[in-house]
Amino acid sequence: MIRASWSVSLAGKVVVTLGLLISWAGEAVAWSPTGQRLVVAKAIDTLPKPLQKFFREHRLEMPSLAPDGEIKPPSPEEQFAVDTVSTFPFLDVPHVEKEFLLRYGERAAAVGRLPWLIDESYKRLVDAFRSGDKARVLTEADSLARLVASLHNPLVLTGNGDGQKSEQQGLSARFSEKGLEASQDHLRIETDAAVFLDDPREFAFSTVNSTYIWLDNVLYLEELAKRGKLGYDTAYYAEFQRRLAPILSDRLSRASEAAGSYWYTAWAVAGRPALGAPAH
Repeated sequence: MIRASWSVSLAGKVVVTLGLLISWAGEAVAWSPTGQRLVVAKAIDTLPKPLQKFFREHRLEMPSLAPDGEIKPPSPEEQFAVDTVSTFPFLDVPHVEKEFLLRYGERAAAVGRLPWLIDESYKRLVDAFRSGDKARVLTEADSLARLVASLHNPLVLTGNGDGQKSEQQGLSARFSEKGLEASQDHLRIETDAAVFLDDPREFAFSTVNSTYIWLDNVLYLEELAKRGKLGYDTAYYAEFQRRLAPILSDRLSRASEAAGSYWYTAWAVAGRPALGAPAH
């Protein structure tokens, strides 16, 4: 009886949480379409054969890489503003979502669900590999890579994601979109091979910390790029590129490796199934 009452109470809390997420005041942070395409394309390069062969042959069927594909904007859930409920290194933050909701209650709503969305997408990809449905594999792999890429953006992990708390309003678009676009010719995306993830969910939470440590650097270097300038003009973006392109390169490189590792792990857990015939 106690267990049943707890479940009903938790269910009610989840409903409230989702409702609050819909009305969350901030706009979710995401890389520009260019950044997302870079991550998906470079993730393919990290894969072992024959997995790499499959994705290369069918890459133009993935939503991010298709010539007529559309990259949907992120939902408010696709963030994890963990510093609004804890402090780095976030040792007290539960990694089980039910426990997270119980601990933080209504405050959990504004944090987001990104690590758990990644875990859910990863499990769907395992199922897709097992089903042998090529379209499902390509679509889910693309979606998973987009979520993993977001987790490598420091602004996704803070309540100051748009610079609203540091007098840097509009930071999200400048760092994640416009600055990335302005710096793309100077980015160096260098990746290691994908690896098998022993615990995909815990890997996501370890990524939270390895991403968050870049936040202060992003805030400080962006503020330096703006000093002495009247607006966010060509001179600003030239200075942005000089100061912040190395961080963008690192974040997108690590995101590509992680996305490839999730794909490889899902395929291995699914039993390393033979994949579809080559495209003609």
